[in-house]
Amino acid sequence: MTIDGFRYRTMTGDGGVELSVAVAGTGPALVLLHGFPQTHIMWRYVAHELAARHTVIVPDLRGYGASAKPAETDSGTYSKRTMANDVVRVTAALGFDRFGLVGHDRGALVGVRAGLDHPEAVQYLGILDVLPTADTWDVLRGIDAKVAWHLYLMAQPAGLPEKMIKAVGPEFFGSFLDSWDPDGSTFTPGVREHYVESSVAAVDSIVADYRATAGIDLDMDLADRDAGARLTMPVGVISQDWGSQLGFDAAALWGAWATDSTYEPIQAGHFMAEEKPAEIARFITALAERGERATIRASAETC
Repeated sequence: MTIDGFRYRTMTGDGGVELSVAVAGTGPALVLLHGFPQTHIMWRYVAHELAARHTVIVPDLRGYGASAKPAETDSGTYSKRTMANDVVRVTAALGFDRFGLVGHDRGALVGVRAGLDHPEAVQYLGILDVLPTADTWDVLRGIDAKVAWHLYLMAQPAGLPEKMIKAVGPEFFGSFLDSWDPDGSTFTPGVREHYVESSVAAVDSIVADYRATAGIDLDMDLADRDAGARLTMPVGVISQDWGSQLGFDAAALWGAWATDSTYEPIQAGHFMAEEKPAEIARFITALAERGERATIRASAETC
């Protein structure tokens, strides 16, 4: 399954890992990173809208979709640092040393790490429906934590979670597509089948991605938080109002990580880029304009 009008390339990420990347449009670079249990296809509507003013770069993350799925040789194989390095290498190979970056859940976590590790490259950062790794684990307490039961399953040591998920792969991945879709109309049967089949073919790497979130990614976030590291580019967050359900203030949590952040709730399910693409395109366009203004201000101050 591909995005109509986009050119597909196999490109090299960190450590020589091959990534499937879709590209279209002209203008400043904008990278869109998908979430779970999806592929780059989740951006098909939004990407078309944004390609009128941007060079839109839409990869499958390592371990997902048509990208390579390297074996988890150590904790760094699927760390968000490694996956952020993938993005920086791909954009550089396409001729961009600076780009906007917008991610949905897993992709957003990659974006946060890219913003912390490569602030000179990330012009602005958009985040859809997720919290920073350290804050995610902090807010999941008591019976309300059952909403994120899959995080705990995939955080377990290698072996058992992979075996359990493979035994019921289509049901496992399909359950998230169904339960996180408010009225069951967001996906066509073909798109739903694509997500399920792609995920079933990537159980080991998907689990490794989540395992990193409970290990090396968490360690990096905690170290950065203790050191007072901040996201220095404009940051925009849009999400469901999980805070009212789980008792946290999403705007405040993100504000602690960024020097220039905005937060807005949306009346949509988790798969908001497909459920309400016009609203997400509007959100990204406004964020890109903030990024451009910040760049102009920084240039003027330098002069």
